[in-house]
Amino acid sequence: MYLSKEKKAEIFAQYGKGPDDTGSAEGQIALFTYRIAHLSEHLKNNRKDFNTERALVMLVGKRRRLLDYLIKKDITRYRAIIKELGLRK
Repeated sequence: MYLSKEKKAEIFAQYGKGPDDTGSAEGQIALFTYRIAHLSEHLKNNRKDFNTERALVMLVGKRRRLLDYLIKKDITRYRAIIKELGLRK
C-alpha cells in the first residue's frame, strides 16, 4: 500500500497538531493533497482508469470543501496551509 501508518502519522505530525491529531482541518487537507498527488501520478500512466479518475475528483472536492470551511473559520490558518502545501485556488 502506498500510504503506510508511519507516513500518515508523519503527515499529521507535520501539518496537524501532532501525530495523533487526525481531525484537524490542516492535517486532513495535507493528507488529501498527498493522496491527490499519488492518484495524479497513477493516472498519468493509466489514462483509461476511470474509477481512479472518479476517486480523484471526489478527493479534490473533499479538499475544496475543507478549504472553504477553513477560510470561513480562520483565514490565517487557511493562508498558512495554502502556503505550506503550495496550493492555490
